[in-house]
This record gives sequence, C-alpha cells and structure tokens, in this order.
Amino acid sequence: MDLTLKTHTEANRTVLEVAGEVDVYTGPTLRDRISDLLDSGAHDLVVDLGKVDFIDSTGLGVLVGALNGAKDLGGSLQLVCAQERVLKLLRITGLDQVFTVRASLAEVTDGEATDGDGAEASNEAGAAAGQTADGGSEPS
Repeated sequence: MDLTLKTHTEANRTVLEVAGEVDVYTGPTLRDRISDLLDSGAHDLVVDLGKVDFIDSTGLGVLVGALNGAKDLGGSLQLVCAQERVLKLLRITGLDQVFTVRASLAEVTDGEATDGDGAEASNEAGAAAGQTADGGSEPS
C-alpha cells in the first residue's frame, strides 16, 4: 500500500495525517515531509497515525528523528493514535514514554490531557482502544 500525507492547521498546530504503510520504502517520504514542515516554520507538529495500516522500525525511527528535530527548534511533536497494533508497538519499544500520544485530535486541540513524558496520554489512548494501563484487555 502507498503512503498518503495530508497537512492542515488546527489550534495553531500543524497536523500531518498519515495513511497507509510507513516502512523502509515510504519512511523517507514521511521524513522529507516532516523536514519540510519544520523548515517552513511549523514547529508544533501533530502526526495523526489513525489511518496507518503498518509501521516498522524505519517508520519509528523517522518519528523519533522528527521529535528530536522539533525539540531542537523549540517546538513539539505529538502523536494521535488509538489503534491498538500501533500503540502496542510503541509500548514494546518504550516509545510510549518518549512521545506524547493522544487518542484523538480533539485531545490535542482541546488540551484535555496533560503534557509530559507521554505515559499518561498513552495510557488514555490505550484505554480508548479497550486496553488497561498495563496493556491487558479490559473485561467484557
């Protein structure tokens, strides 16, 4: 599957909607788009992974590089994702402690969740996906 990238602005933040697969083949396209956004002055980024079907280590590396790039410019990068398969990968790799992860774009724009190391926000995203804070499933 191809990678589709769409950009818009919400609440003074640039939102990059990512759809498709983020892997060794499409990762450079995502990296280039984020670099272009940072270079153009968009330093507060939100990467919406809600329509990502697959992400591998290359894609995760692109996101980490983007986070570092945004921080170097005095900005921020938040992820939006409620998909359990992506959240699980973030937990396994420990990146849920590195990124601020929101369950929805509304949480970012409304400021409902607190900023910080990402742990609280990622737990909220996990809960939105039917998971408990420790990664187990909630009883039915």
